[in-house]
Amino acid sequence: MKWGWVLVTFYLGPLGLFLYVLSCKEPEPGSHEEFVKPLWKQGLGSAIHCVAGDATGIIVAAVITALLGLPMWIDLIVEYIAGFAFGLLIFQSLFMKDMMGGSYIKAVRHSLYPEWVSMNFMMAGMFPVMVVLMMGRDMRAMEPTELVFWGAMSVAVAFGLLTCYPVNVWLVAKGLKHGMGTVRALGKGGHSLETELKQWLPWLKPRPAEMKSSAEMKGK
Repeated sequence: MKWGWVLVTFYLGPLGLFLYVLSCKEPEPGSHEEFVKPLWKQGLGSAIHCVAGDATGIIVAAVITALLGLPMWIDLIVEYIAGFAFGLLIFQSLFMKDMMGGSYIKAVRHSLYPEWVSMNFMMAGMFPVMVVLMMGRDMRAMEPTELVFWGAMSVAVAFGLLTCYPVNVWLVAKGLKHGMGTVRALGKGGHSLETELKQWLPWLKPRPAEMKSSAEMKGK
């Protein structure tokens, strides 16, 4: 979560810092669990985690495609794939594998649906802003070496965070994503790691097909 806030604050500047102080920074030592309990803060933490991963993939892809001079429609396709892949495979699955019994594959399976939903809502806000700001009269917005490019990206990330926030509140409330917290306060309502593990227990247990395949292999 720490790196999520670092990246989002880097992209959004003072706005990112304001959101961090408002929703995550404990007012006094030892009060973090209680401070982050409200669902709106848990949902914001989930949205920040989504935006940090997806936006990083998008921005890296945007820089590469801009330097290659690719058309905007190809640019958007590459950015979508890169954002989804980076968000799912790195920021969601890799960082969650310990909660899934150390299995990266199970973490990917568990994260696939919520990450896809969250990513699409973020794109719904981010891509139109990118098209409008980058395809306008000032063509410097298409050049990664220009400050206007990074300004357009910053505004697009802000809109992406705005549009994906409501669905992240819903995903956390339904137990499909974990919200903001520490090892002592994970998931909606700041509940414990044990609660998270119970919620994901079906994912930790081998499925019948997997058990059958394993038994057949041992028989050979």
